[in-house]
Amino acid sequence: MPWESLRKRLHGPEGLRVAGVLSGTSADGVDVGLVRLRRSTGGWEPPELDAFRTVPFEEGLGQRVRGLLEGGGAGVRELALLHRDLGLAFGSAVREVAGAAGWTPDLVASHGQTVWHHDGAEPTGPASLQLGDPSRIAETAGCPVAADFRAADLAAGGEGAPVSAYADDVVFAGVPRPLCILNLGGIANLTWLGEDGALAFDTGPAGALLDGLARARLGEPMDREGAAAAAGAVREEVVARILDHPFVGAEPPCSTGRDAFGSTWLGALLADLEAVPTPDLLASAAEAVARHAVGGLRWLPEPPRELLVAGGGVHHPGVMAALERLGGLPARASQQVGVNPDAREALVFAVLGARLVAGEAVTHPAVTGARGGRILGILVPGPVLR
Repeated sequence: MPWESLRKRLHGPEGLRVAGVLSGTSADGVDVGLVRLRRSTGGWEPPELDAFRTVPFEEGLGQRVRGLLEGGGAGVRELALLHRDLGLAFGSAVREVAGAAGWTPDLVASHGQTVWHHDGAEPTGPASLQLGDPSRIAETAGCPVAADFRAADLAAGGEGAPVSAYADDVVFAGVPRPLCILNLGGIANLTWLGEDGALAFDTGPAGALLDGLARARLGEPMDREGAAAAAGAVREEVVARILDHPFVGAEPPCSTGRDAFGSTWLGALLADLEAVPTPDLLASAAEAVARHAVGGLRWLPEPPRELLVAGGGVHHPGVMAALERLGGLPARASQQVGVNPDAREALVFAVLGARLVAGEAVTHPAVTGARGGRILGILVPGPVLR
């Protein structure tokens, strides 16, 4: 079994080489972070990010994934084929990025592609689905794969998200506590790290809103550097309409996804706001993202000194300025403390993969609501056991 070999590397002088991989809600490609991790008797050392790149999906695959995420629906056959093809794409992306870096991974830690995540209102209870067959990844990348990180958290009564909080203590090792991290991906989430505990929860849509509006109104995948929003004015009635959703302001633990803030919600929003000029709509959306994120600060055990911001939203000046104005505290890109904001999620899953190898239980009720003492993830041995 690969466990012993991987653990030996994790505790050795060279560390464990982990490729953290995922595809986000934009479904434009596979994020690959090549990360070295070491664990000693004193604890985890800060991760070293040797390379990071987003490998674009082949266009047909990207269209299939986006079609599913945008509510197009899929039969069992298409789900099975997507699971296969995403696994192959993830494995190929690892080989491409690692090959360019002259790097041989010991382990791939894959989050896959989330295609459904409960909105907290599912009457039968929380569930989540990620595609990207880990066995295909292992066969293509040529090494063991850690995957399926949400499942044990859900089974233990948790929300299944944001699991990033189970890795942020390592990703942001050395940064003084208390620490508050805001991730602006498809969904915005906050992680609070204190001296003796953690809290994490989703606050509402970020890229799912901003990029969705850009695709609909600009015909572009995003409003690059918030240029269109910068030309508009914030309209209070538009902000109020965007924030008029039962999830916004929910008490932690809480999580959400594109099932709540996907094409159906976005289509209704666009229909209601059809007469609003595009620059004003985008400016109001940026304000709305900042408002629900700052609103989440009231649930923290103590006020943070600053916000460290990661994810694609860090590149939107309008959002960053609104965060500082509304929160009354500095909002800094995580790069300023040595964490690449675009690679933060890849770093997270690399750490979770290493924690699986180490056999560390990470779940906690204050983070996702899950019972404590659960190890997250499964290990697929792969074809090469070194």
